[in-house]
Amino acid sequence: MAEILLSLTIIGIVAAITLPSLTGNINERTWNTQRKALYARMSQAIALMPAMNGYGTLTEDENHSVTADNAAETFVTEGLSKVLKINNICDADHLADCGIVSKITTFAGDNIDMPKNLKELNPKGAGCYGDGRGSSMSIINSKAAAFETQNGESIAVFYNPACQFDMNSTFYYSSVVVCANFIYDLNGNKGPNTVGKDIGIMTVLYPTDTNVVAPMLAKTISSARYTQPDAGKACSVASSEIRLPNKEELMALWYNSLLFVENPFAQQGLWASTVYDAKNGWLIDTSNGVIYVVPKDDTRVYSVRCIQR
Repeated sequence: MAEILLSLTIIGIVAAITLPSLTGNINERTWNTQRKALYARMSQAIALMPAMNGYGTLTEDENHSVTADNAAETFVTEGLSKVLKINNICDADHLADCGIVSKITTFAGDNIDMPKNLKELNPKGAGCYGDGRGSSMSIINSKAAAFETQNGESIAVFYNPACQFDMNSTFYYSSVVVCANFIYDLNGNKGPNTVGKDIGIMTVLYPTDTNVVAPMLAKTISSARYTQPDAGKACSVASSEIRLPNKEELMALWYNSLLFVENPFAQQGLWASTVYDAKNGWLIDTSNGVIYVVPKDDTRVYSVRCIQR
């Protein structure tokens, strides 16, 4: 009997040690599968829409106070719901009715309020920009909306009805080309409500010929000098499961900076894997979201932000 009790005790101890790890691995695989399935459905739906801009009313007065705003909600009701099966649609004042939680844990481990408008999502992404070197426009602080899918995902929507084309400029603000940004929760308010687990992002850039990206941050490599080719190598050397983000993925990460990094708008340059031509690559200034062309062999200190494959 003593031997049996000893064996059961050992089994119990081993189970207590290994079970959380096994459960975590199962959850990770489940979330990854759900994330890929959601991306596929959303990408297919967006491809069916004739254009991403122009939905709803979004106006402001001479003091830059918003006087009318139903843009995000109209984008969902009159646009997205025509190409995607949606169960429920909620305005900014009733996000919880669509399963949107009030607090989320960021990738960096901070506990923050769920953004309810564009300025709360990205204070640098709403306002008047332009200095004569590239695209400029007024991006009004639009309210969020939300919807639930038939598969049980809860999705918050941040919408820019005046989004523009890249136009192949060598200098422009990331925010001008972002048409729609989604913060999705794969299981509603069930938890853990953490970016990188059940919560992630999906960003739609350019009004037509759209590019839908859903980057998930892997790690930040800093304290080193990187040319553009070396930046890509830094990610692949760190792990075969991560890579350098392309231009659109990098812009999406900046747009959602509050969800990922501790000091989101510190001034630094981040390389993209996308190149402009044989000698130049794309770099983003995280202090303001400007993306511009820099020689690939530039030896100034630029950080590297990698994403999961």
